[in-house]
Amino acid sequence: MRIRASVAALSGALVLSSALVFPAAAQAHAGPMTSDDDTTITKVVVNGGKDLVLGTTAKKSFTATVTATDPDGVTAGWVALWHGTSFDDQGRDATLLPAEEGTGSCVAADAQTSTCTVHFTVDPKTDLTDNAFAGTWHAYAIAYGMPSGSTNNGYAGTVHIKRNTTLTGDASPEPVAKGRTVTVKGALTRADWETGAYAGLSGRSVKLQFRKVDSSTYTTLKTVTSTTGGAVTATTTATTDGYYRFSYAGTTATDAATSSGDFVNVQ
Repeated sequence: MRIRASVAALSGALVLSSALVFPAAAQAHAGPMTSDDDTTITKVVVNGGKDLVLGTTAKKSFTATVTATDPDGVTAGWVALWHGTSFDDQGRDATLLPAEEGTGSCVAADAQTSTCTVHFTVDPKTDLTDNAFAGTWHAYAIAYGMPSGSTNNGYAGTVHIKRNTTLTGDASPEPVAKGRTVTVKGALTRADWETGAYAGLSGRSVKLQFRKVDSSTYTTLKTVTSTTGGAVTATTTATTDGYYRFSYAGTTATDAATSSGDFVNVQ
């Protein structure tokens, strides 16, 4: 898909519409956007290839890079992030723009290849106001080659933007007689971007894990399901001194979480 770049002043913002806004400085670099098979985007990386996890208050700053080649050299590059079912105007429901008003800063690897970097800052209080925004976001990238070539890709990369999760675990009794029952209780909660608070996460599989006091490795004893309010409860038989914890694997939209190990002395 080829799209003509338009002048825009917006930057560092979430656009809650199908409109995709391009940097004003792009035209200064390359003029009207045209199809040029000589300019090629080879790689786009968002947040160093790692998931983005946001709670309810703290902002998150990160970068996105676009690497491109052109026989005559690359002059500029730019990346935006979009969410939705497809890249067309009907499919996009939100767009995250970089903080720069212009294109990103570029570093040349050689005469034909450059990597350009743009910076983002996401504020969950103002940018992620809908829990439906959690999950897979796509990268839209533009690259400009000399003297006036350009190319773009609406599916140049992906990043998972996830809701932060917390998980607690408390084992009792402490101490416990060998062969008696140990009960571990905790709570699984997840950031709610719409309310600005954390809420219990029910119906999720949570592993009860244990490691002996002289070991560094946890083993899974059983899997239980969180209930109303995110409550998690599991029982096991005490055999030896060690640490108990809960672990939740997460999803593409919800971050993984592991509670701190709680030591139980077996007598």
